Amino acid sequence: MGDPAGIGPETIVRAWRAQYDKPCCRPLVIGHPEVLARAARQFEPSLTVEAIDDPADARASRDLLPCLAACAAEAAEVPPAVIDRRGGQAAYDALVAAARLALAGKIDALTTAPLHKSALHLAGHHYPGHTELLAELCGVDRFAMMLFLGPGGPVRSPHGLAIVHVTLHMSLRDALDAVQTPAILTKIRLVDEVMRRLSGVAPRIGVCALNPHAGEEGLFGDEESSIIRPAVEQALAEGFNAVGPLPADTLIARACQGEFDAVVAMYHDQGHIAIKLLAMHRAVNVTLGLPIVRTSVAHGTAFDLAWQGRSETSGILAALDVAARLSRPAGQ
Repeated sequence: MGDPAGIGPETIVRAWRAQYDKPCCRPLVIGHPEVLARAARQFEPSLTVEAIDDPADARASRDLLPCLAACAAEAAEVPPAVIDRRGGQAAYDALVAAARLALAGKIDALTTAPLHKSALHLAGHHYPGHTELLAELCGVDRFAMMLFLGPGGPVRSPHGLAIVHVTLHMSLRDALDAVQTPAILTKIRLVDEVMRRLSGVAPRIGVCALNPHAGEEGLFGDEESSIIRPAVEQALAEGFNAVGPLPADTLIARACQGEFDAVVAMYHDQGHIAIKLLAMHRAVNVTLGLPIVRTSVAHGTAFDLAWQGRSETSGILAALDVAARLSRPAGQ
């Protein structure tokens, strides 16, 4: 459900019927039934929320939203659009419950609505975001955030466009130090694996440079030759279809034209800004490297819009679709 003060509850209830018009999964919500019921009364009055205790009890329909209770009662007291410890705790509780159900095989995949990082920290959970928290819950240290756009619109590749990030939620100063050859190689391996699952073919992977003009032969830094190129060379030796380092300001444009299916970005904004300019509300956040399937919308809690009937539902619908595709057995 995400943070109850944010746009998650509203987005979920407003997207519920659209999901049934083009079904890709059998959904249930994990969160606080009263928060979802309040959102339904405000935005979808004919939608009924039913509290359940086990995923096996979910009887979802176009007019019935099953919600597995996973949050303390105080979550229902959180006012809209306010950074509140109780909202951070509710988002944490729902996420942990969902991850544990997925690890136990009781659900096939999870799609997350946004949490507010400051509220999460106020609740005593000092994680940069969903990605790092899920990695810890799943016991993995090789993971990545990928933003994915399906084919169509600005993306000409028939397989869509994926952007995976070498560094993520840290200051830019720290990110520059964290861009290292092993990390880049890991991200190439992870994005190759997930794009094979989504498209059934080996992706063409473009690797971003770190510096302007790919360092201009060392005039603007040597990270391209000393850190990034060795990772690409090792990836080629392992059989991956990787090219780089390439100037970031033109690489993603080339990828949109169909030259690449995936891009490895060196830091958060290098990938995020580009893909959100292309199609922010259609982009899907996918966590790579987990033993479970997790997708998300690519936007935040949107406190400036939350609980006003202004939520955009295309992102969560796209995230549900990608989660369903990734949870299918290979070859289906």
